[in-house]
Amino acid sequence: MTVYIDPPAWPGHGRLWSHLVSDVSYDELHLFAEELGVPRRAFERDHYDIPSHRYADAVAAGAVEVRSREVVRLLTAAGLRRPKGRAQ
Repeated sequence: MTVYIDPPAWPGHGRLWSHLVSDVSYDELHLFAEELGVPRRAFERDHYDIPSHRYADAVAAGAVEVRSREVVRLLTAAGLRRPKGRAQ
């Protein structure tokens, strides 16, 4: 199982966030998030939003650190990208 995480650089709700993604399946992503203790409500279209204080936990659990651009590339290449404003 390989999931990926970008640096916490996305502001929202008074904190910074990372994106946690899979390049294989949503099932793989949901399983990793569940094992990490991330609530399902943190899933948004094609990724989990991870607060900056949980970034190190995700990496310690096996998430591979990548740049934010790489997150989009991985999702697109896997056919898992779901941009805002498009039908699901």
